[in-house]
Amino acid sequence: MIKEIDAAGLKELMDKDEDILLYDVRSQAEFSQGIIEGGIFMPMHTVPVKLNDLPDDKTIVFYCRSGARSGQVCGYVMQNTNLEPLNLRGGIISWYQSGFEVVKPEGLQAQG
Repeated sequence: MIKEIDAAGLKELMDKDEDILLYDVRSQAEFSQGIIEGGIFMPMHTVPVKLNDLPDDKTIVFYCRSGARSGQVCGYVMQNTNLEPLNLRGGIISWYQSGFEVVKPEGLQAQG
């Protein structure tokens, strides 16, 4: 079963300065419109080739626009690794609607 976190829970983790990695699995066009600060660009279709790049010593959170694609990514990662990533429930939409900041990415922060 996929583990989820809501926007408030994610903000709390980020404020505590927990060791988390935020992966944005949206398209480049979506990514360039705005991200959760610290989000790392990893389009959904690139996840299978980047599985070995995912660290096992950090909390991994995937997000997309609404939580559907990132939920699929979480399931895939769980099936193919020993990792248990978190899915941001409701995606960046819920993050924004909760009143949290969305920032413009500085260049493309592509992973790898």
